[in-house]
Amino acid sequence: MAEREMAPKANGEACGVCGGRTYVIERRGEQAHARICACSEHCSVCGGRGHVLVEREGEFSQKMGPRRYEVMETCVCTQRRKRVARFNEVGLPAVVSHASFDNYRAFNEAQDRGRGVALHFAHQYVKGGPSKGFILSGPVGTGKTHLMAATLAHLVLELGVRGRYVEISLLYATIRRGFQEGKSGGEIIGPLSEVEVLAIDELGKGRGSPFEMETLDELIARRYNAGRTTLFATNYSLEPEKRATRSAAPSGYRTTEDSRGAAREAELLRERVGERIYSRLCELCTFVELPKDTPDRRRTRQEMDAPMHHSLGGGRTPGR
Repeated sequence: MAEREMAPKANGEACGVCGGRTYVIERRGEQAHARICACSEHCSVCGGRGHVLVEREGEFSQKMGPRRYEVMETCVCTQRRKRVARFNEVGLPAVVSHASFDNYRAFNEAQDRGRGVALHFAHQYVKGGPSKGFILSGPVGTGKTHLMAATLAHLVLELGVRGRYVEISLLYATIRRGFQEGKSGGEIIGPLSEVEVLAIDELGKGRGSPFEMETLDELIARRYNAGRTTLFATNYSLEPEKRATRSAAPSGYRTTEDSRGAAREAELLRERVGERIYSRLCELCTFVELPKDTPDRRRTRQEMDAPMHHSLGGGRTPGR
């Protein structure tokens, strides 16, 4: 069915494309892209002028008493266009263009708490006011980026907040390319330091080189000093100290992969980013840690689809 056929009906039924939100978020290249829904392209309030006359009442003198007057105000359709344009500057990856709080599926209590923290933050956020962010920690594929994307979409499209998303290793790569073009790291970090809400994904990822640590420290320090809100996601544990490791198997045999896996599990975000940054995170954010046995949503989805693929392929025998 064509989009225009799914515009709001005379009986008040919501648009079947946008669900009444008046905008649509879709994949465009490598990024999530928002556009005005066809149902709201023509504004019935201002007729496309972009502004409306609004009646107000005020008292300019005791002698005259209250008086009514008209003022020109920006129409909601103009505000909508600005917010959509602002969303398209956020830089969210296309893979999370669908992300919302409603379609996030929690497999355990910790994931449900993570959704609750992000949802509460988004809906209680006061534009321009001080607000404590959050940091989500957990294994890959557990929906951390999904929740950050849903949060940013709400802040930008519903509240008009200026936000940005950055994956930390891509930021390092961008700065390195900038050096080759004669740009300083500060020129790239500057806009990220000033945006109202910044979401940093894959915190702790990288080689931990002096360049990476200095870049991360400068970015977080500038936002910390300015009192700006920052959200984080990481695959590393938020625990302040390592837990005692389990004893080796009775045989004493351990493969190289077992050793590497144990080392990865034992790594803490505190060790990856250093004491100075970790200390600031404690003040800047609410901590939410997902257990290491939290299912990988992408793998779970693939495994659920596998039987269907096998049956479509001619009824293969399991295990072959």
